[in-house]
Amino acid sequence: MIRAARMEDVKNIHALINSFAGDGLLLPRSISSLYDKLRDFVVFIDDDDMLIGVCALQITWDNLAEIRSLAVDRNLQGRGIGSRLVRVCLDEAATLGIERVFTLTYQPGFFRKLGFRDIDKKNLPHKIWSDCLHCHKFPDCDEDALQFDSTWEPEA
Repeated sequence: MIRAARMEDVKNIHALINSFAGDGLLLPRSISSLYDKLRDFVVFIDDDDMLIGVCALQITWDNLAEIRSLAVDRNLQGRGIGSRLVRVCLDEAATLGIERVFTLTYQPGFFRKLGFRDIDKKNLPHKIWSDCLHCHKFPDCDEDALQFDSTWEPEA
């Protein structure tokens, strides 16, 4: 089941995201930042009420949002959980009237399968780089930038 994140989810979200951050796959998130941005998050809860996936949609600019902090329990990857979380976030963007959604990722193939296309990071507004200042790879980001645009025609 996918639902909006709740206060009682924060510690589990923190643990899941930061387990991937420890491997350099995601930016770490503090407990404080998760409370600040809780409304951005959706979670996947299994039949035993365990949080096994998380994803955030953060509005960044006029008609632009970012998919961030996508993480699924390592033992449960490959079952469509991540895709379902991203699609919920894309639906939320559409509901808000946001046509363009980007992501910075080390898993570009996953996002391409969902209709995202490669873009040049230089075309993103400078505002999005505020979190990057805390990354040990800044300014030499090696993540791929991809964007989903609801106005694009599907590729043949």
